[in-house]
Amino acid sequence: MSAIEDFLAMLAAERGAARNTLLAYRRDLEQAEALVGDLAGAPAGDLARLGQAWSDLAPASLARKASALRQFYGFLAEEGHRSDDPSQALPRPPARRPLPKILSHGQVEALFARAELEAGGDEPQAVRQLVLLELLYGSGLRATELVSLPLSAVPRDAPFLTVTGKGGATRLVPVSGRAKLALARWLGLRPEGTGPGAKFLFPSRSGHISRVRLFQILKQLALRADLDPAKLSPHVLRHAFATHLLEGGADLRALQLLLGHADIATTQIYTHVDAARLVQLVNERHPLARSRNSD
Repeated sequence: MSAIEDFLAMLAAERGAARNTLLAYRRDLEQAEALVGDLAGAPAGDLARLGQAWSDLAPASLARKASALRQFYGFLAEEGHRSDDPSQALPRPPARRPLPKILSHGQVEALFARAELEAGGDEPQAVRQLVLLELLYGSGLRATELVSLPLSAVPRDAPFLTVTGKGGATRLVPVSGRAKLALARWLGLRPEGTGPGAKFLFPSRSGHISRVRLFQILKQLALRADLDPAKLSPHVLRHAFATHLLEGGADLRALQLLLGHADIATTQIYTHVDAARLVQLVNERHPLARSRNSD
C-alpha cells in the first residue's frame, strides 16, 4: 500500500473523514505527486516548485491543497517514515479565512419575538417556523441536518435529538426546554400521512421541506422582524449559536461536539470571532483604559 493510501486509511479510521473529504484529499495529493514525483520522498526544494504550478489558484483552493500536504507529511513523521518536514516549503495563501457572519443578541431577540408572536395561535406553518428557528439557533444544526430530521430523531423523554451529520456521523444534540415546548406544539399540529414525508419531522409532499424553502422562511421572517434579510441564513444562525455559546464560557471541545466538526481546527474559527469581543472588552473595561479616559 502506498503512503497516500496509508494516509487516507488513517483519515477514515481515526478521524472519521467523510467520503467526499477523502476524495478531495486523494485528488490533491495525486495531483501534487504528478508534479513533483514521489511525495513520500520529495525534498523541500521540489515542494517549493508547487508555488508556481498553483499560482493561478484561488486562495481557498491553495489553502486546501497545502493543508492536505501538511497533514500528509505530519502523518509520515508520526509514523516514522520521515525525520524532516518539507511542508515548510509549501506556498501559503495570501488571504486569511474570512470570519463567519454572526447576529447580535438584539437581532436574535428580534427574530424570536416576531416568530413567537406569529406562533401565538395554532397556525401550523407559524409553529413550524418557530421550531425551525429554535433548532437552528438553540441547537446549532446545519440546514441539511434540520430539514431532513426523521420523526424518530425526536426523543420521548431525553432532552436530545439524534442528528446524522456530514459523512453519516451521528451525534446527540441538546434541545432546550423552550425548544421542547415548541416541538411538542408542532407534533400536535404536524400533518399526518402515509406518503413520502410521513417519516420526516418537517414533511412535504415530496419528502421533507427543502433547504431552499428553509432559506425562504428565514428571509421572510427577517423582513417582518425589520432585519436585513441578506444578513440571515441557516448558517448565520448556526454561527450565532456557536459564538454566543463561546461568549458565555463554553469549552471549545464541547462546542466541537455540538457542531459536529470532525477537526477542532474548524471550531477554532470562533475563537477569532470572540477575540474581537475580548479586545473591545479590554479597551472599554480594563482599569488602565478607564484611567486614560479620565485624563
